Order: sequence, then C-alpha cells, then structure tokens
Amino acid sequence: MLKTPRLSFAKYKEVVDIPPLIAIQEDSYEWFLQQHVDSNKRKPQGLQQVFSETFPIADFNNRVVLEFIGYTLGETKYTEEECRDRDVTYGVPLRVKLHLINRQSGEIREQEIFMRDMPLMTKRGTFIINGAERVIVSQLHRSPGILFSYDSQEKLYSCRLIPYRGAWVEFEIDSNNVINVRLGRKRKLPATILLKAMGYSATGEIIKLFYPDIKSLPVDEKLLEMRLVEQLKFGSIVFPIGTRITMAVIEQLQEAGVAEVKALSIEATILLNTLEKDNSVSTDDALLRLYAVLRPGEPLTQDNAKQAFEKLLFDPERYNLSEIGRYKINQKLNLNIPLDQWILTHEDIIESLKYLIKIVLKEGEIDDIDHLGNRRVRPVGELLQDQLRIGFSRLKKSIKERMTIQDIETMTPQSVMNIKPVTASINEFFGSNQLSQFMDQTNPLAELTHKRRLSALGQGGLSKERAGFEVRDVHYSHFGRICPIETPEGPNIGLIVSMAIYGKINKYGFIETPYRKVIDGVLTNEFEYLSADKETKCIIAQAGLPTDENGKLLGEVVPARFKDDFPLVPPGQINYAGAALKQIISVSTAMIPFLEHDDANRALMGSNMQRQAVPLLYTQSPMVGTGMEYFVARDSGIVAFADVDGVISRSVATKIILSGDDGKEYHYNLTKFKRSNQATCLHQRSLVKKGDRVTKGQPLSEGTGTQGGELALGKDVLVAFMPWNGYNFEDAIILSERLVRDDVFTSIHIERFEVEARDTQLGPETITRDIPNLGDEAMKDLDNDGIIRIGAFVKSGDILVGKITPKGETELTPEYKLLHSIFGEKIREVRDSSLRMPYGNEGIVIDVKYFSAKAGDDLPAGVDELVKVYVANKRKITVGDKMAGRHGNKGVIAKIVPEAEMPYMEDGTPVDIILNSLSVPSRMNIGQVLETHLGWAAQKLGVKYACPVFDGATEAEIAQELVRAGLPANGKMPLYDGKTGEKFEQEVTVGYIYILKLAHLVEDKIHARSIGPYSLVTQQPLGGKAQFGGQRLGEMEVWALEAYGASHVLQEFLTVKSDDIMGRAKIYESIVKGENASNPGVPESFNVLVHELQGLCLDVKILDKKNRVLEISNMIETRRSQETDKMLRDREMHDLADMG
Repeated sequence: MLKTPRLSFAKYKEVVDIPPLIAIQEDSYEWFLQQHVDSNKRKPQGLQQVFSETFPIADFNNRVVLEFIGYTLGETKYTEEECRDRDVTYGVPLRVKLHLINRQSGEIREQEIFMRDMPLMTKRGTFIINGAERVIVSQLHRSPGILFSYDSQEKLYSCRLIPYRGAWVEFEIDSNNVINVRLGRKRKLPATILLKAMGYSATGEIIKLFYPDIKSLPVDEKLLEMRLVEQLKFGSIVFPIGTRITMAVIEQLQEAGVAEVKALSIEATILLNTLEKDNSVSTDDALLRLYAVLRPGEPLTQDNAKQAFEKLLFDPERYNLSEIGRYKINQKLNLNIPLDQWILTHEDIIESLKYLIKIVLKEGEIDDIDHLGNRRVRPVGELLQDQLRIGFSRLKKSIKERMTIQDIETMTPQSVMNIKPVTASINEFFGSNQLSQFMDQTNPLAELTHKRRLSALGQGGLSKERAGFEVRDVHYSHFGRICPIETPEGPNIGLIVSMAIYGKINKYGFIETPYRKVIDGVLTNEFEYLSADKETKCIIAQAGLPTDENGKLLGEVVPARFKDDFPLVPPGQINYAGAALKQIISVSTAMIPFLEHDDANRALMGSNMQRQAVPLLYTQSPMVGTGMEYFVARDSGIVAFADVDGVISRSVATKIILSGDDGKEYHYNLTKFKRSNQATCLHQRSLVKKGDRVTKGQPLSEGTGTQGGELALGKDVLVAFMPWNGYNFEDAIILSERLVRDDVFTSIHIERFEVEARDTQLGPETITRDIPNLGDEAMKDLDNDGIIRIGAFVKSGDILVGKITPKGETELTPEYKLLHSIFGEKIREVRDSSLRMPYGNEGIVIDVKYFSAKAGDDLPAGVDELVKVYVANKRKITVGDKMAGRHGNKGVIAKIVPEAEMPYMEDGTPVDIILNSLSVPSRMNIGQVLETHLGWAAQKLGVKYACPVFDGATEAEIAQELVRAGLPANGKMPLYDGKTGEKFEQEVTVGYIYILKLAHLVEDKIHARSIGPYSLVTQQPLGGKAQFGGQRLGEMEVWALEAYGASHVLQEFLTVKSDDIMGRAKIYESIVKGENASNPGVPESFNVLVHELQGLCLDVKILDKKNRVLEISNMIETRRSQETDKMLRDREMHDLADMG
C-alpha cells in the first residue's frame, strides 16, 4: 500500500508530477554551501564566491598578501535532537585554508583556520538555532535591471537602472521635455552632463550618438519647426545648435546663400532641450558639477571628481549589476554585452536614453513593475550570501589594519584574522533578520507552507506602511507561480504570499511554471517550464480543454490567455496549454475540495485556518479529500517512507530498521511525545511489524496530524444545517456530548518549563529538596534532588524544581550567631526561588532533562545547572473553543448538548454538530454543502473520495453517489427533536463534514484577577493574561456606565479597583472585616497628571471649595486620620453595645 486508496473524480490526466515541495529551501542552501563538493572543485557561487570576492587581501604597503585556497566543512558535534535538548545550534565547523605570502622574501606560510560553526539545514529544510527550529522565508524583491515607467499624475516618463548593489541611475523626462538624471537619489541634473562626464564633451558628438545619420536638407518651408544640429555663423549672425527654424530663419539662410543645412525633426526636441539646459562646457566641468551634487560641501578638485564618478558606476567593488541585472538590461535594450560584465557600460547609458525617448514618441513599451518578470525570489542561500558580504567587508578592513601593525617576521594567517565580524553577521542573520522566523509547527501543513512562503518585506524589500495597493494585488503573471488565494488577512495582505504547487525557481531567481507544448493544435505530453517573461510572448490554453483521442484540441476556436487578455483563438495559434488544473494555487488551497464553489475571500480563510488546526489524539484523514493529502505528508518530514523495497528486520517504539533488497540497512528513528514550537505534540508510531514486506514509498510510520500516509488535521462528523434554540446564532456551533466523551476532538499540548541555578555574588544557587518554610505536601512529588518525578500531576503553583538562592547577609544578632554555630549552614539566610507551575496551567510531567556544568555539558557562562521539565496536558473540546471547516466556515462552540437532546435521524442516529444554515448563503461558500452531501455517501459506502480542485465531482455525480448509497438524492432528510421527539417541520441537510479544531483554545485565553501586579508609574493594574492583569475599562465602557447613572460603580472602577493606592488597601481591609467601604481617595493618575504639568514648568495647585490650597500629601494624611477616627468611634460603639 503506497497511500490510502481514494476514488477520484478527476477527468483530466496530469502529465507533470508534483515536485518535491521543499526543494526551494534545500536547493538554495546546497547552492550556497556546496557541502558535498570537493574544495578544489567548487563553483564560484554562494560561500565560495564571498571568499573569492574578499581575498586576496594585501596590506597598505603591498608587503604581504593573504590568499584564500579553499574551505572545508567538518562533522556535526551533536545530532538534531541533542541540539534541541541542549539549546545549541545544529552546524558543522567551517575551516579555511589560507596562504600568507611575504612579497619581499617570497616566503609562503600556510595555515588552516577554524572560523566558526556554520548552521546546517536539516532534512526538513529548517535550521536549529540555539535549540529552536527556524525557517528562512524567501524574499520577493524588485529584480536588478532596467525599468521604464510613466507617472500619469506627475506626467513623467522615467527610466531606472537598478543594480544588485550600488547607486541607482534614474532618468526622467519632465513636462518641459528635458531629460534629467539622478545618481543615487541625489539632486536632479540635465542628463547630458552625465554623457559629458563619460567623455562625450562636444554637443555635436552627443547628437551623433543619438542620430548618427543626419542628412543635409535643402533650405525651404519643409524645414519649419525643425531644429538645427550644427552651428551656423554669417558675419555677426550666429545660429547655435538647437535653433528652432522659423520663416525668419529660413529667409536669413537663403539671403546668406546657404543651400543645405543639417536639421532634425521635432523628435530631436527632447535631446536638444536637454543640451540647451546643460551649461557645462567640457568633461572636466561636467565632472565637477556632478561631484558638487554627489559630495556637497567637499573641496572641488578634478582628481576627486573623476575618482568619485568612476567609483560610483564603474568600480566592480562599489557597483554590481549581477548576472540577472545584466541579463535584464541586454534583454530590454537588445544588447550583446557578456553576462559576466557586471558594471555599467557607456552603451547601457546611451541605449537607455534612446529607449526613453522612443517611449515618449510611443515607439517603446513601458514596463509593469508588478509583473513577475521584474520581481525575483531571493532564497535562503542568496540572503545569507548578502549578509556574509557585509561581515567579510568588515573582516577585510580589520585584516588590513592588523597587517600594517604586526611584524612581518612573526605574522601568520591566524594572527591577522579576526573572525568576529563574520560570526556577528551570521548570528544577526539567523537571530534577528525579519526573514528568519520561528517555525510554525502547529501541524505538518503549517510547517510545509512556512517553508514555501514568499515575503516582500525584510531588508532591501518593502515595508507594510509604504506598500500600496498595486504591489499587493493579484497580477496575471502570478498564474502558476504565486497563489492568488493564500495570503494573510491583516496589514500584510498581498505582501506575504505562497508559491504555487508546480512553481520552481530558475538560476536567475525568477519563478517558472510548467506548460504542455501544443504543436499545430495537438496537445503533446512534453512540457516546458516558462518564466513570466517568456510566457508574455505566448498564447496559452487552459488545462482540461476537450481533445480527441489523438490530443487535438476540439472546436474552431478555444479560450486562451495572452498577457492579461482572454481571447478566443484557433487551435493552430496555441503555443502551450496548462499542465494541471491546480497549478494556479498553493498547497494549502489545493487541500480544499470543491474550491471552485467557494467565494475567494472564504477560500482564503479556509487556506489560512487549515494551518491553525491542532493535531488530534486520534487522527482521521478526510473522507472527501483532494488527493493532495499524500503529498503534504510526504514532504512534511513527519511520516517515514520506505527508501527501497525490502523486509522490516526490527520495529520498536522508537526505531524501525529496514533490510533493503539492495543489501543495505535503513534506520528510521521515531519521535515520541516531543514538544513542537507551538506546544503541540510531535509523535510518531510504527505502522509495520517485524517481517513485513514493504515497497519503496510505502508509509512506515504515522506522525502527528497524519493517518495512513496522508494529512489528517480534523475529523469527519455528522452535521445538520439548521438553527437550534438560538444557540447557533451568528456562526456559533453546537456540539454533541459524544464528541467530548469519545475524545473525538481531544488534543495533547506539551509545555516546557526551565530553571537555571546560577553563581551569584552572594554565593551559588542550589537545586535542592531542602526548601525553607514548606511542608511535606508541597514536596510530595519531588525526588531527593528537588526535581519533580515523571508521571506526577501538577497544577498552578506546584513546585516543579526546588531551588534556593542566598540572601544578602545582614548584621547577625547574638542569638542567630549561636544558632549558626550549632546548626552550621542549615540556618543560613536563603530564599525560596523554586520553579513553580505558572498560573492557568496543569498537566502530567512527561519528561525531565538535567544538565550540569560539572558533568561537562555546554551551559551559558555563570550557569551551574539547568533543568527542563516537560508537562503534557490533554485538552478535550469545550465551550469557547474555535472550530472551522475547510471552506472558511469558522465559529465558536456555544453549547455542548447531551447526546439524547440532539436532533436525530429516522434510524435514531443523533447528529454530532449543528451549524446555522444562515451562515452559508451570504458567505457564498457552497463547497461545504457539496462536501456534506458527498461525505454522507462516502460514510455509507465506506470509501474515500478525491475531488481535485477545479476537477472534482459535479452535482449530478454527487446525486448519483447518494443514490448508490441508498440516500436521498437531494441530501436532505427529516430530523426529530431530541427533547420532544417531534419531527421538525422542514427536511434538513444532513451529512458528514470535515471539521478542524483550531489553535485558539479557550483554556489559553480564559483569565480572572482579584489582586495582582500594578504598573510602577500609573499604579494601575497591568494588562493581559501573561502579566496576570486586569480588564481594561475604556472610554466607551465609561459612557455605558454614565448612561445608566451608575455613579458609585463608576467611581469604584476608577479609584479603588484601579489606582487609588490608599483606597484599595482600605477596601480589602473593610471586606475582610465585613465593614462598609470608606470614601474613595485620590487616584494615582491624578498625581501623575499634576507632575506631568509641573514637568512642563506649569505651576499646578489644588484648591478646596473655599479656594484654599491643598497639598496632595496633606489630603492623604487628613483622610487617613479621618478614617482612623471613624474606626476608633466604631470600635467604641461596638464595645458599648457589648457592655449593654
């Protein structure tokens, strides 16, 4: 059995296999590290390229040179599991072989230097950094190259030359038809200044660059409105270059006997206007003017100006177009410059200006910035390479300085190397980069989608505040490359997207998607990957069009796509056809059956909520799936699949050993009850026994959220779409008690608690059972070392690890000294600093890990011992938990009803879940209803269906399956009220729907506070469950209480329940004593306001009714004495009453 057998409704045969879904991560890091390539055979890419760019390094006097020979990668010190337990990074030692060459003596000193541990990617495409599993999200950024655009508001035509690294060159033609240039976002200058700085100093020379074949024209009326391109001089009359030819000019020329002149038509106006505005006279003058803009305030010298200009655009160290940039410029401007030429050439600048003028004359094409031909992906390897370049440039500077200081005779590669900048840049990249993210491990689908995510944010990308609507919107070039559905709903909408199923990244970083070739209207089984640029030139038919038995497209015309248009064209004109119907969408969206019947907004919610599904204790793959469930399980890494055919030689709880037919043994380690990043439970169990025969690709184990080698995030439950006593109003959900009793939606959550014993200034902290002022009951589950035993049930406040910390020594009394001398250490001053179970948590201790510096464990500086306690908590479904289907149909459980009271069918079967029928029509997610019908047929027939996206079951096929199962064809049946036994008036839609339990669990959110911590400044309670905070009483809540006239309640809220320090202490006292509450005092926020105003040098005084100045401190004292008097009077009255 390779995978769960499913009855598929697909009519279209796909010719392209679904590729490995995490290849984007694996391929990129292998490109960067080249781990399995010999050091002398590595290509100049990734890490190797960074070394090659940095070395050789010579000192300032050129006496010594440090050369790079190669790097080697060692073996890992710990396994992945050990790295997680010990909170260390999973990596391999990086060693670099260097030669230090003394140029004076010719001596070569060779040394291999350990640089640092290089983080290594796990088989699942993740990194383990300081014990935490992280993912590097690929960045979608603007491609280097050239872009021509038009701003309709400003009426500006512009051209941008965008390098991979270096200053932007921007040309723009303003409303006066003058070309301006900006270098590195500085002030505008006429563009011809740049040409003059490049050496084209004569005006005639510049005109020739643009118009090489200027012919002499006869002087007559045809020259009207043309411009002269040569200077003409007749005695005192001078016609400069650019003179507009009028009738008067023609007459003067004819009088002077000029027969022919060189002139250009109106199209040359732009260039001539620019030359007119440009008042620089030579190359040197142009350079100085540029330098004044580039470095304002610096002394203007010819050498400085030339050097700055050359460095800005023509120095490979400062300016880098990259191969992609060069390729894009060549492609746009039709140039043949070699792809390894990564700096700008004169030809690039001249041709850019020519094309810009063409665009104004409507002869060229404006670029679409949001087209995927102009946006590319930077995966993990490239992102890390860029980060390392920064570290290596600092390293180079440091090495040069050290070479200058040190003595040549004793200098070695080791002595000049300072690896701190490189270490810092790697740590910064993995630790604090916006694209290095804590992996979403809620379930296998969440893990997989996180690795396939593309983000437009991050360093060198956009920011969500500045990103407009256009960059977030769906674009026609996204087809088959980026999913139009899966994206977050908040401020990141459209900026964080998911790659489509078949998308792959080419060597330039552009996303490609496969298409079937169509030759003379015949669909072939050959396919080709096309980038968005190549696709722009092709006419493409959709997948699934009807063909005859030979693959010939039927019909005189067929629907097709060309750029953003959808023409009907004859089959002979079609170049390609779609490779698969689901190629447009991402993995998560392809898991939604009947997606084509759901509104896109709800499909988006469905895609996102599947990632939030909590893996359940008892898993079940959906009866109505899409066929993608197997591929998600395959590439998530949670299921072990057989590598070869063979026989199982050993199968135990933690390991499977397969003896392959090729004579080798294959070991598969199984994870048992481990905590994921999101505190869900990672667990694998074996599906095979010793002696079983297995075939290649067969699932050997079942993991979290999978069943039978398929993804299984929720449960199929019997649903009725009907209102029920108002309990399912507004998307609320009603559940049967059976789902709680039978643990249908029960999940396991594992929390980790840790404590460190440090060496303090007053002495070392100790992990011990001997804790002061604690009885035996509190320590009943602690072992002799003070650590909780595995299997103990713990709740809020219970001790997990006993720990004592030395207190500051105070002056000892004689009695204390005597006790100290009798009992020794036992009586010393220590305080209880034990690790206790936090508020709101409970569970069973499933694992304890102990690390000690004495035993040789790697612990942070100053830490002697470290204990980690893992507590598992079994959570049943409860009122307040959030649940959802796969179609964006979400809701919160409002009531859990006894099984006997639920509506039941004619055969007595009660339904499991009641959804409100009003939640379907306005949401337009009809997919859930079709799924309900087909799910009912699947349950009755005992089969599982595959309904691929856009190729699923039709309504007629669903009705047919219902009839085959002996069910009503309309999917409705009469139901009976569980309380009264009466039949409901209307028939109800009943069936099986796949429901997920989401990670928003009420147990994590429910919270109550009596007294707790207060803010230091305002003295108001803190906010939030984590801080054990109070509930906020905002402006609108105050209005509500004011509207009811509840003045005393409102006063209590604003004073004694919040920041009246005296009042809250007194109210507690009066509650304890059973007395009436005293009058509220002055809130602390009033004092804060007074001090704030005093801080602004405003004299604030508080006056009483008679305009006498009151001191706040006096007010508090007065109130305190009044309350004391009242208390004494009450006591006297009480005593008199007793005497009476």
